[in-house]
Amino acid sequence: MLALSSSCRYFLYQKGADMRCGIYSLAGLVRNELKQDPLNGDVFIFIGKRSNQIRLLQWDKDGYALYSKRLEQGTFQWPKGKNESTSQQQVESLLLTDQELMLILKGIQLESVKLRKRFQLKSLKKKTFV
Repeated sequence: MLALSSSCRYFLYQKGADMRCGIYSLAGLVRNELKQDPLNGDVFIFIGKRSNQIRLLQWDKDGYALYSKRLEQGTFQWPKGKNESTSQQQVESLLLTDQELMLILKGIQLESVKLRKRFQLKSLKKKTFV
């Protein structure tokens, strides 16, 4: 069962992936093209070239877990890139929230969603109390 959590980081591979790839090929894409460690527990998201398949890859303490979904009708929406790739040689990843990933999986258009303002903890500076 797939459970999304705000304690996990979700990285979208910003290029159409070959959905024939297995676990080790996807882990190779993470290591070689995204320059990240697939064993760090983050979730890596791959959308197929025709946008009707999605795969999520995560290292789960003692092995890889792979979630795969293929739509019978319709496509998954690609989020608008927050960080555009500067060179075609290197593919960048897009950091998504668990909420954005859930909306993509449910087929909700991301542009139509309006989130209400909420507090976000960015970083606390050490305060000294006298």
